[in-house]
Amino acid sequence: MRLLVLGAGPPQLGVLAAARRRGLTVIAADRDPSAPGFRYADRRAIVSIEDEPAIDRLARAEQVDGLIAAGTDHAVGIAARVAQRLGIPHPLQPEAAALSVSRLRQHERLAAAGFAQPRSIACRTPAEAASAAGELGFPLVVEAPNSLGERAVRLARTADELAAATAGALAESRGDYCLVEELPGLRAVTMTAFVLDGRLVPLTITDPVPAPQPAFGVPLAHLWPADLAQHESEAVSDTAAAAAAALGIEHGPVTAQLLLGPSGPLVAKVSARLGGGHDAELCRAALGIDESALAIAAALGEPVHEHELEPTAVAGGACVHFLVAPRGVLTAVDGVESAFTVAGVRAIRIYRKPGHEFGELLRASDRAGAVLATGRTREDAEAAAAESAGRIRFVTVPAEAVA
Repeated sequence: MRLLVLGAGPPQLGVLAAARRRGLTVIAADRDPSAPGFRYADRRAIVSIEDEPAIDRLARAEQVDGLIAAGTDHAVGIAARVAQRLGIPHPLQPEAAALSVSRLRQHERLAAAGFAQPRSIACRTPAEAASAAGELGFPLVVEAPNSLGERAVRLARTADELAAATAGALAESRGDYCLVEELPGLRAVTMTAFVLDGRLVPLTITDPVPAPQPAFGVPLAHLWPADLAQHESEAVSDTAAAAAAALGIEHGPVTAQLLLGPSGPLVAKVSARLGGGHDAELCRAALGIDESALAIAAALGEPVHEHELEPTAVAGGACVHFLVAPRGVLTAVDGVESAFTVAGVRAIRIYRKPGHEFGELLRASDRAGAVLATGRTREDAEAAAAESAGRIRFVTVPAEAVA
């Protein structure tokens, strides 16, 4: 069986490793020749996963049996459309995939279905953003997909910050607009799930630990289980299930971000894919459910059985702790072997090789790696991950020193 994985960066490492464990022939596509996931691939294609004609040609030339877009939204629609044109199985219909990818279209569909969401306005100029601020009030979040396919998210607390954020978002955007959204100040949780023949099966709900400013919307950790009462967990699961159904997601993995409001959860985003922060790997470590393997099966048109979504080895707690490197050009990574000896550590991911230049932490792609740990409690897992991370040292030198 031949599987085309769209993306070979940090968000795709888990699914690429799962494909290798299965013994599939793995073709990985990424525009970055140094993408860390290429080490799992049998064949690598240096091509942008936003280039739909190129992906179509690649899939045909490699005679693939399935395509999967994991970890980032922007390739989800391309995978669904290419699979449809090639007549090969895929868990998503193109319309549902398009709704999963487009924040604007998804917001409109969910609003029409009566879901509570943060208010947002599509803006094409800084003047339109200023007008939106008059309606929504500060603080605001300005976001648009950037050239990496990530959601480039900026916080604006003043008119000057809004103008700068809007100009930056429009310059980076792959479209011609950005979304200006209210920031309701509510607690956020992330949920992973799998939709099996139209029924959503909840898997994990985690608390994200946000990075400090100037980064915004970039988690430095995911903590499981989320600190929720039973009725809150049920409300999150029910809301995510209803939203996925409204978007037409009938099969495959789902990642959802929700905000906990006084009248119930607000839907911030629903994605028809695996999470990009090692969410599926956390699920495997915490519950014994291999969500990456199930997503691959769905992409190949293979059956997914209900018993495969039942926990087999439940940990007391689990944590993904992201690593941040000092600014500069990476020359070495020390301490990884020692970090692995910490009790509870299940995996360590180092994203970059020597020669990579780290800048300021502004977005998810600026992170340097991650540690996954489990423990008797969530606090034990968090402590183990933090201790392990503290033993890892990224050695960098100023960029001008190697120019």
